[in-house]
Amino acid sequence: MDETLLLQKGQAFLALQPFSVLIGAELHALSVGQCELHVPVTPEILQQNGFVHGGVVSYAADNALTYAGGTALDWAVVTSEFKINYVRPAVGERLIARAEAIHAGKSQAVCRCDVFVLVDGQEKLCAVAQGTIARLPGKTSAT
Repeated sequence: MDETLLLQKGQAFLALQPFSVLIGAELHALSVGQCELHVPVTPEILQQNGFVHGGVVSYAADNALTYAGGTALDWAVVTSEFKINYVRPAVGERLIARAEAIHAGKSQAVCRCDVFVLVDGQEKLCAVAQGTIARLPGKTSAT
């Protein structure tokens, strides 16, 4: 599948996720084993100190990891585990989560993700995540 069609398919899946729609998440780039997901920073996703809530940063990492693993494993997948390290408060205009499949086997993919916050045109690393994405049993594709 070419990258334009892959991105369109991924955007269609994102549109089916009510929470993703609620926070305005956008699938910016998608290729086999790689994903870039954006989340605009709005007052509704901030915590009491003015930082993007850690749950939203975690959401961005988890979804980007799952897209990277899903494209490597043919879509019908779930996150089976992931870990996140927050390295700086996310204060800025937009979250950018970039994930890649480091290894993909028959039933699972190990992926990593860097989450940045865009501040005055510059990206600042705010979190690093790694996860395992598992193929759903009995499913070969979500098409």
